[in-house]
Amino acid sequence: MREMLRGLRDQAARTCDPQVWHYLNRGAGENVSVEEATDAWSTWRLRPHVLRDVSHVSTELSLFGRWRTPIGVAPTAFHRLVHPDGELATARAAAHCGSPMVLSSRSTTRIEDVAAGIGGPWWFQVYSMRDREVTEALALRATRAGASALVLTGDTPYVGYRSAGQAVRPLPMSDELALVNVGEHLRGPVDEAWDRIDQRADQTVADVRALAELTGLPVIVKGVLRGDDAHELLAAGASGVWVSNHGGRQLDRAVPTARALPEVVAAVGGDAPVIVDGGIRSGFDALTALALGAAAVFVGRPVLWGLGADGAAGVRAVLSGLTDELAHAMGLAGAAGLSAVDQSLVVAG
Repeated sequence: MREMLRGLRDQAARTCDPQVWHYLNRGAGENVSVEEATDAWSTWRLRPHVLRDVSHVSTELSLFGRWRTPIGVAPTAFHRLVHPDGELATARAAAHCGSPMVLSSRSTTRIEDVAAGIGGPWWFQVYSMRDREVTEALALRATRAGASALVLTGDTPYVGYRSAGQAVRPLPMSDELALVNVGEHLRGPVDEAWDRIDQRADQTVADVRALAELTGLPVIVKGVLRGDDAHELLAAGASGVWVSNHGGRQLDRAVPTARALPEVVAAVGGDAPVIVDGGIRSGFDALTALALGAAAVFVGRPVLWGLGADGAAGVRAVLSGLTDELAHAMGLAGAAGLSAVDQSLVVAG
């Protein structure tokens, strides 16, 4: 699987605009978090059962919707910069694979069009923007369009530090494309829009309950790396927590998710689902995460590599490849279903 992902990554690098490619793959600070994310999963070792009936292995689950696989599409921005079909291609691939998909607030395709392309359950990612009316309008639109859960990103009060070599470069994107969802909710000149839809630095745990009460949907908080934060968020009304360090794009040297996950799972204590992303590049990584207590695992950059390389077919290759490898690893570990994947299957290496 890793070799296939490298091939898709190399192909996407050849087809993407260099500025877009830089944007997709950059990290924050010295790139420490980006570079150690994948290796951290391989520090765990598997303890398989033997003599279990694994003639049929199922990866199906119920998690704010019914899915055929726990391998999901993490929220990432601006898919139409990677491929002309953008988020619609990603959505169709996710639906084909039975994967949960989280549509980004920074989507370059209208919410309603993506929902129609999926034709089933999906989730919507929410940023708390400086203009609260825009935040609320997008959340309500996603609710009306059929989102079954909201993912509130909590680790982005502002964009992470970039060194001079990583500084944000102008992306080849018109205002019309960039503001395809938020534009209709903005008042005043377009040149003031970006400041109004930037993230709020004064968001608090109170925003969790407010968002849930506004929409009536379960709210999952993304960006959690500490057990005490997870406990506080559940008390504030969160229906789930998402272990993530934002792909290494926010606080450099933040703990890898493979190391943060056990603490968060222990703090939650089974009271709500725990989700994880960050550096997952194989079915073995996914099995490790599930054994450590994750209800589902999500991937970001690999989906964009597949999209850039071959549109919807590339995304399908990523999601189906990871799922197939996960199912194979589950069988070898003696787990015929996700309910048989537990912490007894893993030990620190």
